[in-house]
Amino acid sequence: MSWASWTTAGVYTGRGGVLTDEVGAVTGDLTVHTTWADDEARVAVQYSGASDWFTMSGSPVPCASEKESRDLHEAVVEAVRTGNGATVPRAAPAPAQTRPVQGPSV
Repeated sequence: MSWASWTTAGVYTGRGGVLTDEVGAVTGDLTVHTTWADDEARVAVQYSGASDWFTMSGSPVPCASEKESRDLHEAVVEAVRTGNGATVPRAAPAPAQTRPVQGPSV
């Protein structure tokens, strides 16, 4: 089983804060934590220096790779900074496989 985690402390929320499943909106100086395992990313936030973690609304999300989960963590941190009742953004879908279109032979 593969897994990874990231933590970013000192993230100040934008106006309107972040929505959590347990206590609704939280605002202020937060720590953001993302854990990736079993093709799923879970995101939690806490007031920096506190002991209680809260599930960020929208978590967990499907996440196919460690890189995708790292990118998701960065997107979550930006969403927290933006505020407006931020929730976990959905992981970006994998790029579609395309084949070149062949034109008529001349």
